[in-house]
Amino acid sequence: MPDIRAALVTLPWSETLIGSLREALAPAEVVLANRHDRAAISAALKRVDVALIAGDIDSRHVQAPHLKWVHCGHAGLDRSATPAAFARGLSITSSAGRSAPALAEHAMLFMLALGFRLDRFHAAQRAHRWGVSGQKELRPLHGKTLGIIGLGHTGMELAKRARAFDMRVVGYRRRETGCAWVDRVYSRDGGDSLNTLLAQSDFVVLAVPLSDSTHRLIGAPEFAAMQATAYLINMARGKVVDQNALILALRAGRLAGAAIDVAEEEPLPARSPLWDVPNLLITPHFTPPMADRDERALALLLENLRRYRADEPLLNLLTVDDLYSSGDRKQNGGSTLAALLRDIPRRGRRVQHWLRTR
Repeated sequence: MPDIRAALVTLPWSETLIGSLREALAPAEVVLANRHDRAAISAALKRVDVALIAGDIDSRHVQAPHLKWVHCGHAGLDRSATPAAFARGLSITSSAGRSAPALAEHAMLFMLALGFRLDRFHAAQRAHRWGVSGQKELRPLHGKTLGIIGLGHTGMELAKRARAFDMRVVGYRRRETGCAWVDRVYSRDGGDSLNTLLAQSDFVVLAVPLSDSTHRLIGAPEFAAMQATAYLINMARGKVVDQNALILALRAGRLAGAAIDVAEEEPLPARSPLWDVPNLLITPHFTPPMADRDERALALLLENLRRYRADEPLLNLLTVDDLYSSGDRKQNGGSTLAALLRDIPRRGRRVQHWLRTR
């Protein structure tokens, strides 16, 4: 049974939640530090074996001599899924799922706004004009097909809501397993083409983590596979979509519209052409936080503490599939993994064997 001798905590939670975390960590020593106090964090990392942190890992965590497990208090861990972290053999988990219902609502907001062309009605209202051209051709979400790429926490919450709207839901994921609320699941491991989902979807929502295999997952070929009447919604990361290809597709009318909560460069610069692209909705990588978000994150972390001590599989554990090395070219995971295996140090032979047998 893995023991916890000392734990670093930089999570910006209330005293009540930190108190609950202290109780769960007992009898381990708990070192509290502000996430911006580099000196205190560096000092703690010289002796702790667990770190429960706000933000992502960096070279200090990779070099920490006794550190075995890092839990990051947010969802997308592309900045933490580095070759160095995997080579070091760190177990890295996230708080994915703490905001999934709100993110799913955000995606539904985009779908309704795009499908009902809310931007046009709002412009008509500001111009004191009753109605917009083409409004009789608008159709509700009822009966439409939603394609969800990424059936994790957010994807599943979105599927549940879409089914409540009587939509048909298809999904694409890594593993060849079915999902509740999803009518048909396509998978990478099953050899299914992503284009099969794209071709039949009226709305495509991206809810995948950013990794070497999802970097620019959607580009010109994928836009060509979509229906000209379809909409793309990106709730993942900006680099999952080829931004220039998206701009060209919207300007050429190859898509009916798109909505993004993320961009390749954030905050989005004033000079970005995205601001003026037709039929594009933009929100600033912000979803209103759930009232119990921190409580949900604590519940997940407490379960992982139990699992860690019981030597059971951790929830939201990063695997080699999540590796994000550079993102220089689409789907470069194979060459990256080969380089990783060559560079794994002698102390990481167990990790090397695990990677080779994946």
